[in-house]
Amino acid sequence: MAEPNIPFRTTGSKLLHPVSELLGVPLDQVNFLACQLCALLAAFWFRLYLSPNKASTSIRHAVPALLGAYFAIFCFGWYSLHIFTMVSICYCIMLKASIQNVHRYSLIAAMGYLILCQISRVYIFNYGLLSTDFSGPLMIITQKITTVAFQVHDGLCKKDEELTSEQQHLAVKARPTLLEYLSYNLSFLSILAGPCSNYKDYIAFIEGRHIAVKLLERNWKPNGYNRLPEPSPTRAIVYKLCITTGSLILFLSLTKAFPVVYIADDKFINEASFLARLSYTYIAMQAARPKYYFAWTLADAINNAAGYGFNGIDAQGQYRWDLISNLNIWHIETATSFKMYIDNWNIQTAAWLKRVCYDRAPHSRTAFTFFLSAVWHGVYPGYYFTFITAIPITFAARAMRNNFRHHFLSSRTKKVIYDIVTWAVTQLSICYTAAPFLLLAVEPTFKFYKSMYFYFHILSILVLLVLPIKPNTVKSQVHTSSNNKEN
Repeated sequence: MAEPNIPFRTTGSKLLHPVSELLGVPLDQVNFLACQLCALLAAFWFRLYLSPNKASTSIRHAVPALLGAYFAIFCFGWYSLHIFTMVSICYCIMLKASIQNVHRYSLIAAMGYLILCQISRVYIFNYGLLSTDFSGPLMIITQKITTVAFQVHDGLCKKDEELTSEQQHLAVKARPTLLEYLSYNLSFLSILAGPCSNYKDYIAFIEGRHIAVKLLERNWKPNGYNRLPEPSPTRAIVYKLCITTGSLILFLSLTKAFPVVYIADDKFINEASFLARLSYTYIAMQAARPKYYFAWTLADAINNAAGYGFNGIDAQGQYRWDLISNLNIWHIETATSFKMYIDNWNIQTAAWLKRVCYDRAPHSRTAFTFFLSAVWHGVYPGYYFTFITAIPITFAARAMRNNFRHHFLSSRTKKVIYDIVTWAVTQLSICYTAAPFLLLAVEPTFKFYKSMYFYFHILSILVLLVLPIKPNTVKSQVHTSSNNKEN
């Protein structure tokens, strides 16, 4: 069991404190899990009894918003007022700001409020001790607020020729009503763990057009049928709940058995060899992943249970329920490039960064995108070490690929060797880059990097100095989830 007085702190309801004591699990985590399980049950109920042909659009907007507000209050108590305050402020901006500036003002207000809350949480009230707190929903809502603001700006201010094909497709032609805005931002389907989805997709889901839209987008052929099919998400839900269960088991066993903080322990650094330190870092960082696999896959299953997340039909004729999936575990674990890993990790956040930053930055797109990502994540120094370190590694990995990959495509044997080597390098680079993200503070981060002799920093700089710069043959590091799944 963890240290006394820390596990059972929470800013929310104390109702489940006996369960927390019985399981030896922090109360904030128990509250989170209880609400997500309730959300899963509510999602089934929502799909079966409040389907578009049984309930009005207004009811289908109001119920998710009310349930989401309740879950926020249950988990975070009066701190949930920050969530409601941010949404209220930004809706006023949505109504009152000029369409030329609504996206800018929304971004400044949402990010500014989020940063203030992050600073107060970490440095004033010291709620960094809690593994779940109100800043998590604020981060998700920040994505949603800025997503709809940029898409409204595109739809009402810009001409089609000024937009990319994706921006044209996602552009919103009218400012949302209050009910639509609250439903989109506070929906119980995503308020605790996300993901953020596009406004038009969410509205199509609420109005009952979601499946038809996706089938028509994928050029669905009726094959003799007079009406569109009604695909069931049951198979996808069962599959994702199995992954969720397995991830939870791994989290409760491996994550606690291999604490990440040990990589910055003075005794371990002084006594272990470099290879031992490198091996433990790899194992500890691998053991940290199931927590994210659990939370994001469960969130995906909740959305699917409500009937949201349909993404057309794949090449084999199978229904896809991955529209708002946040990760692809197989591609993460077998990634053979830094880009491939990033493309399949926290997919919806990467899509948000692409749409509000990368696609719109006038220059230095990668640097601006990593900086926004760091600021959005919070104020711990470790976040900035991670994203600053990722910049040279990203460019170095791109240079290596552009200069060498084509030499290994002439035979299957060479390609296998290339894949094995690049897989190992990719996994080590991810561990090296992401370690400060979990260490959080400056001192342990420097201890860790010093113990590693800053080897990836040095290698990245050498690669960039030595290798010739060739035209980039790959797309940006931040892709939408739809592109990931179609490639």
